[in-house]
Amino acid sequence: MVERGEFFDSVAVFARNLAGGFDVSDVLHDLCERVTSITDEVDAAGVSVLTEGRLRFATALDEVTSQLERVQDHEQRGPCVDAARGGQAVLVSDLAARNPYGLYGSTAVGLGIHAVAGIPLLAAAPIGALNLYRYQPSPWADADVAAARVFADMAAGYIVNASALQQPRRIPEQLQEALESRVVIEQAKGILASQYGCSPDQAFARLRAYARNHNDKIQTVAKAVIDLGLRP
Repeated sequence: MVERGEFFDSVAVFARNLAGGFDVSDVLHDLCERVTSITDEVDAAGVSVLTEGRLRFATALDEVTSQLERVQDHEQRGPCVDAARGGQAVLVSDLAARNPYGLYGSTAVGLGIHAVAGIPLLAAAPIGALNLYRYQPSPWADADVAAARVFADMAAGYIVNASALQQPRRIPEQLQEALESRVVIEQAKGILASQYGCSPDQAFARLRAYARNHNDKIQTVAKAVIDLGLRP
């Protein structure tokens, strides 16, 4: 369950990060981290965004959830898809017992993920969705879902307001940039994983830590790894 004090502390940090004017890709990853940090009931998270009528995988916290998000992207079936298109939270407590999503659901169970929740990112219309993952099957607590919606609403509000302040960069363009950023980051993760003999998750941790320590954008650091030979 969500601890009240920890929740407000995390909201405050997230708000300060949004005020720093980060790229949308950084904001979406921070969204995933904040949601998983405030409760023991959420094991991992990912975000997908709507572009040209399709829901596209934008970011996830680890390779397991990235794999599942890619299946959802390919199949266009899953709780994130339903949440983004319907504008309502979609909660599934046990995919092994009830799987309305075909390959997505069977892949999730095969990866050890049994409970999933899709939380819409709402502006004037849905612009994407936050996916919550849990390894153990059980109903989603109202408090956990409400807390996730607060962070999702803050992230969606940031994207909309950033678009309003920077008129040349409309919301669809920002979301497309987030997708392109994921490709760059994954390339950089591959380079670092090979260089250091570590896992992709550990490679991403290096990227993230370097970006935070240098007050830089993670996409900028990833490009430096690819183009300039940076090895954080």
